[in-house]
Amino acid sequence: MATLQQKLTILTILCFTLSLSSTSSSTMTVHDLLKKKGLPAGLLPKEVKSYEFNDQTGLLEVYIDGPCLTKFENRVLFESVVKANLTYGELMGVEGLSQEELFIWLPVKEITVFDPKSGIILFDIGMAQKQLSLSLFEDPPSCRPQEGLINYSGRKDKGFGAER
Repeated sequence: MATLQQKLTILTILCFTLSLSSTSSSTMTVHDLLKKKGLPAGLLPKEVKSYEFNDQTGLLEVYIDGPCLTKFENRVLFESVVKANLTYGELMGVEGLSQEELFIWLPVKEITVFDPKSGIILFDIGMAQKQLSLSLFEDPPSCRPQEGLINYSGRKDKGFGAER
């Protein structure tokens, strides 16, 4: 039977181990998390304010001060909240990220790196899959805030009543 001293020692070691693991995860940036999961850090802008990641479910929620634009190969719009399920090499069910293709904003649904050695990253934009060079995503881009953004259909947000 363990003595009180042995129980206290085990409890102290357990508490110390738990505090180390929570400290290391709280200081990890979202860009570090992406790299750890086999994705490039530059998928998200420098202007990320905070993020939450549930390691059990894979749900990643990224918070930015407001919608902002940047450019990879084409212009990209980040909403103030970007959500996705993060697994190794893949962001699935992406919400809050759109890419401009031929003057139309299309939502990015999935981002995948099948083989980092290939130098290719795959963007699923619904009706098409686009292959881009991984080198475009090495560093987090600067993202500039936009006011009065045009909605995804390309029309200004006036509503039906304004057209009568």
